[in-house]
Amino acid sequence: MLVIKVGGNEIDDPVFIAEMGQAIAALPVAPILVHGGGKEIRELQTRLGVKPQYIDGLRVTDTESLDIVKMVVAGRVNKRVVASLGKAGVDAFGMSGVDRSAVKAEKLLHPSGDLGLVGRVVSVRTEVFARLLEDNVTPVLSPICYGADGSIFNVNADHVAQAVAIAIQADTLVFVSNVPGVLKDDTLLPHLTTAEVEQLIKTGVIKDGMIPKVRSALEAVNGGVAAVKITNLVGLKAGTGTVIVAE
Repeated sequence: MLVIKVGGNEIDDPVFIAEMGQAIAALPVAPILVHGGGKEIRELQTRLGVKPQYIDGLRVTDTESLDIVKMVVAGRVNKRVVASLGKAGVDAFGMSGVDRSAVKAEKLLHPSGDLGLVGRVVSVRTEVFARLLEDNVTPVLSPICYGADGSIFNVNADHVAQAVAIAIQADTLVFVSNVPGVLKDDTLLPHLTTAEVEQLIKTGVIKDGMIPKVRSALEAVNGGVAAVKITNLVGLKAGTGTVIVAE
């Protein structure tokens, strides 16, 4: 089974969306597609006069901000992606973690401060995704998740993809971003073990925004996912990128 996470930086670009639909349509199996929408969330917050706040790079989500997050990722972005996949011939089903309580979360406690309605995944109803995949339907999952008391949490899309991949014991988890993979001296590193990733972090080869991406990859591999690939849309279509596996 295959889980693909698409970042939110280019997901408002019509060309990117169209090419992504074609790339998904060309895959041999229906994947679970998880998407973010951070760029558009920030833009809508600004338009509505809500100042974005962050703690250690994580979005602080109060009640007003959660309404914006839901509008953007579960509404605007999710339906845009589903429509693009449909145009490319993919049988896609748009959903969030709230639908059928597919992805459950609890409040994320952060040592640096209160993140508000930000959650961490605690369980995944794998049968919800398995039945869709059995029918060759691609679930398109936005990272709005269900709380035990009926509350709703905003969860980082990377973490949702990682949790779903571990829960279904995916063969591959693919992170699609705006870089072709892990680079060293501008050269793509096609294959890394978990130990090699740790060494590249220590030496500063892996830095900045790539660190949380590879950390999610390491957690997924340690959780039983056979391989994690970091790539861009070109790499998704070509089968290239950086593949991270256990020792």
